[in-house]
Amino acid sequence: MKEISFGKSGLRVPAVVVGCMRLSGLEGKEQEKFVGGALDLGLNFFDHADIYGRGECERAFGRAVRSLGVARDRLFIQSKCGIVPGVMFDFSAKHILEAVDGILSRLGTDYLDSLLLHRPDALVEPEEVARAFDALEKAGKVRRFGVSNMNPAQIALLKTCVRQDIEADQLQFSPVHASMISAGTEVNMQTEGAVSRDGYVLDYCRLNKITVQAWSPFQYGFFEGVYLNNDKFEKLNAAIGELSEKYGIEGEGAVTAWILRHPADMQMITGTMNLKRLAAIRAGADVQISREEWYKIYMAAGHILP
Repeated sequence: MKEISFGKSGLRVPAVVVGCMRLSGLEGKEQEKFVGGALDLGLNFFDHADIYGRGECERAFGRAVRSLGVARDRLFIQSKCGIVPGVMFDFSAKHILEAVDGILSRLGTDYLDSLLLHRPDALVEPEEVARAFDALEKAGKVRRFGVSNMNPAQIALLKTCVRQDIEADQLQFSPVHASMISAGTEVNMQTEGAVSRDGYVLDYCRLNKITVQAWSPFQYGFFEGVYLNNDKFEKLNAAIGELSEKYGIEGEGAVTAWILRHPADMQMITGTMNLKRLAAIRAGADVQISREEWYKIYMAAGHILP
């Protein structure tokens, strides 16, 4: 199983992260079967957020782990906080501290391996975030910290007060959602792809050893649907099919190989609750495609080379 170095920590972790956003949609025994099956595949990095299932996904995971009797040190558990659904984003120290206590209680654990701030808070006060991070670290409740969906300036603003390393940034990324690639390849052009929508966050993360965690790797748009086996993406699926046939992997595995081929040493966050698909993704993580094959997928998705 391919591993990457997590941020500046140097900790080696799986390149494939098991996303638990849909875990509460499974029945009790199926939840346990899924968590156990992921571990059997060598996938022990699990991603949560306090808003997933309004907390039910974390509760389900905690129950499954206890039922399976999995030792805590076998798991890397990450969760996110900062969204008050339908109301606001909140990075106040009070909210972060209360959110983490809730997360730990639902998961049934004493600490998180990683905590990410979920979506940028327009009213963020870096001093408040720093106070929360310091308290969580001192209490042993959180071991590493990161962000989600943030651009370089937002991270730099946090770092004016936050002393902990920012280890990860979760960003939507796939062959059809690759503006952080196209903004670099189409530099100094008057093309749609030349527009930087994220402040060149990919280069920033590489320069600062922040792990990019690619979310929604099989969706197009903002949860508009999947592009695999979708007639809207005929050229892309043909190119994915060629990779699949050459390497003996499924389409999900080919996309995984494409994402993990990038030298930024990304992680890919899965979203499936289907163990067969999870196994297909895991198989793709061990495939190293060529530079030419990577560019072929990129262009088949509709991007250009100047």
